[in-house]
Amino acid sequence: MTAAYLRTRLPRPLANKARTIAQSHPYAVAAAVTAGALAISALVNRRLARNAENDNPPAGQFLEVNGVRLHYVERGSGPPLVLLHGNGSMIQDFETSGLIDLAARNYRVIVFDRPGFGHSDRPRNVVWTPAAQAELINSALHRLGVPHAIILGHSWGASVAVALALTYPNLVQGLVLASGYYYPTLRPDVVAVSAPALPLVGDVLRYTISPIVSRVMWPLLMAKIFGPRSMPKKFEGFPKEMALRPSQIRASAAESALMIPDAFHYRDEYANLKMPLVIVAGDEDRLVDIDAQSARLHSDVPQSRFHRVPGAGHMIHQTATGAVMSAIDEVAIARSASG
Repeated sequence: MTAAYLRTRLPRPLANKARTIAQSHPYAVAAAVTAGALAISALVNRRLARNAENDNPPAGQFLEVNGVRLHYVERGSGPPLVLLHGNGSMIQDFETSGLIDLAARNYRVIVFDRPGFGHSDRPRNVVWTPAAQAELINSALHRLGVPHAIILGHSWGASVAVALALTYPNLVQGLVLASGYYYPTLRPDVVAVSAPALPLVGDVLRYTISPIVSRVMWPLLMAKIFGPRSMPKKFEGFPKEMALRPSQIRASAAESALMIPDAFHYRDEYANLKMPLVIVAGDEDRLVDIDAQSARLHSDVPQSRFHRVPGAGHMIHQTATGAVMSAIDEVAIARSASG
């Protein structure tokens, strides 16, 4: 029997055998194909995450705080101003908005990548509630020699800012809360996007399917958070691929899962905020109901001021940067007047 004969005759029996196995064990074959596809997608997503980090190296410095490697950017001089970004975001959100450069004209601006976002670590042995993050930020500011500061929090960052103010009132001498979520409501969308934070199953999702789904959904997400306005051209500088890394997807999912429980936790404590407070929100926010959130918070904190920005959505620091800057100055003036 020649080699040529073997080459031409063996493939057909093998193909028939494979077809027989597939027909006899369809579920096993489907499982094997699915596992293979997931393994390939995990490798691709890992490579994309590594490329994103190489293409977007740290722009600032690092602090080792309570076992966490925390990335931050510092710019300008004057009264300290701390900026805390929202869920799924990072320092570049404030950078592309122009708010850092604008504020640095009169303030010592410190912007953190919150745990798990940008280039900051998010150890899994900690549940990163607003209170836990407030403790971390307080320790970081102490290391940086900042005894007092104005704190601005956007969206989920507003929850961290509130936790800082309630726990460390001597540190927080003024608050600016932008597009925040403060009171528990029914949010099925939040439950749906929390899946990648689940143990085991969530790990599989965030390394395989979640980055793919997130890329597909990105235009819809941008339309929702920026609406009714269009995404500004300056936001094109935001490193989308950094936000789609499996590690950041886990952090974002975890914060989505914590959003409603944390609102339950703090809903009765807002009257204890005694420092100057300015609340700012877009009156057409499609992500958060500002009447049920920002307006209600304003009614619960007597000394607060509330500014609705006409025609603006959730990303108010991007589309109404001047209004947010004015809110910061308003808090600074109120702080000075109160001594």
